[in-house]
Amino acid sequence: MSDFTVGETDFLLDGRPVRLLSGALHYFRVHEEQWDHRLALLRAMGLNCVETYVPWNLHEPRPGSFQDVGALGRFLDAAREAGLWAIVRPGPYICAEWENGGLPHWVTGELGARARTRDERFLQYVDRWFHRLLSEVVPRQLDRGGPVIMVQVENEYGSYGSDADYLARLTELLRAQGVTVPLFTSDGPEDHMLTGGSVPGLLATVNFGSHARVAFETLRRHQPRGPLMCMEFWCGWFDHWGGEHVVRDAGDATAALREILDCGASVNVYMAHGGTNFAGWAGANRPGGDLHEGPLEADVTSYDYDAPIDEYGRPTEKFWRFREVLAGYHAEALPEPPPAPAGLVSAADVAVTGWASLAGVLEALGGPERVHAVPPTFEELGIGRGLVRYAADVPGPRQPYPLTARALRDLAVVYVDGERAGVLTEEEPQLKEPIAGPARVELWVESLGRVNYGPRSGETKGITGGLLHERQFLHGVRARGLDLDAFEGGVGEVSFGPLPADGAPGWYRGTVTVHGAGDARVELPGWTRGFVWINGFNLGRYWSAGPQESLYVPGPVLKEGENEVWILELQETDQRTVRLAPL
Repeated sequence: MSDFTVGETDFLLDGRPVRLLSGALHYFRVHEEQWDHRLALLRAMGLNCVETYVPWNLHEPRPGSFQDVGALGRFLDAAREAGLWAIVRPGPYICAEWENGGLPHWVTGELGARARTRDERFLQYVDRWFHRLLSEVVPRQLDRGGPVIMVQVENEYGSYGSDADYLARLTELLRAQGVTVPLFTSDGPEDHMLTGGSVPGLLATVNFGSHARVAFETLRRHQPRGPLMCMEFWCGWFDHWGGEHVVRDAGDATAALREILDCGASVNVYMAHGGTNFAGWAGANRPGGDLHEGPLEADVTSYDYDAPIDEYGRPTEKFWRFREVLAGYHAEALPEPPPAPAGLVSAADVAVTGWASLAGVLEALGGPERVHAVPPTFEELGIGRGLVRYAADVPGPRQPYPLTARALRDLAVVYVDGERAGVLTEEEPQLKEPIAGPARVELWVESLGRVNYGPRSGETKGITGGLLHERQFLHGVRARGLDLDAFEGGVGEVSFGPLPADGAPGWYRGTVTVHGAGDARVELPGWTRGFVWINGFNLGRYWSAGPQESLYVPGPVLKEGENEVWILELQETDQRTVRLAPL
């Protein structure tokens, strides 16, 4: 059995100093059949460790109902087989550009700002979650023959709060559940973040993308002794829908990596391989201003991150430049990268032949419709990722007045007496054309991802401030939710008919025949916004707003011969086909 400890100046493995050369790879953003390939690429880049977050909301979608928590254990076993140590960051909050920062919507919906504090109800939920989660981690610690060498307490807590009692309670929970490897915290290299997020007696690490010497000088003011480590070296960045694609020059990133290592520090490359936000799990941000309370900017499906290993699992120029630097920290030659996975041999068009209206899909797969005094939030309806149909009657007779969805989060397609009347957003929550009464109004409201960072994290979704006609609230609102998870069971009782002449929103169904299955991408020119499934696997959200123009299809999802394709278009389309293309 090996012993990994935190010394006064170094990490120690059985008393010998070691340098951690780690890379972030989230098991939940990579198809399980591709883990081995991606982990082998980390080894080939010169890394000796892999780091992963754990998203609580993915594994406990409903209170007390756990879903495939064993995936973490299987990933840690794969890391061990690949010859890598592992760092586990279980949160309970993870940020990670992930829906709600990894917190379940049913937790933040109930507790609001009491989440991520010493609040007893929150800690009870965390205790139940950790009890299940850590059964995957504790037996796989290094001193028990596994790869896990460190476990994180919370995540960048100093960017959010200052509840030292909360951090101490989390530390106690982790130790009580059997975590014996070193615990640590990670925060930005700023005084207020380190004072708010550190735990006395635990190793503090810092997160940054450049200026390593300055960052470590700040850390040393708070922690005079102990190993230096950049727990998140931001070698790239992520994209938002409607924004520009973000890249970081490979030479600039390599120089920043070299500076970290020249300081004698350990490093975790964030991200070494980003992967994909499958199934609509991408989060959102409000980056405007120093307080992160600006307009919502939803994260795209791709989590490529301009990482050394791209979304498709291919080494980039950054990979080779990093490998040159990291090779100097190994006594033996680095292994060669594994061969690329098989790719789709030739392009093929999906023949879209069936359609069901959104109302029909809602009837078959949605929750019950109930009447509420005011519009309920997604959280009150138990909707995590998906949409809600709100319906209200405008009394009459009355003259035309503006209709406003107050505090709308995030986007609503509006129908008045069955005719589409416009699209509302948080910034433009009022219909351009006034409505006279009597009239029936329907608003199909979609969540674009819950905020994953800053003081607005955990905010509710839906029409959260009421529905106004002029200054008068409309009451007796009917609401019915459709969660994305409802599609996991397949088409169910959905009744499909011929394609609509007007490209109306709905569930489009088709097939594509594949010869030479492998990694591919789906191209959707002419489609507006929605989700795509292939053989029941949710590839994630598409949106004509860009910058992402196609969706990645992992090779294991496709099969030789006929493949079933579903497209949930939420706004409109002028197309009858989509294209399956090679990478």
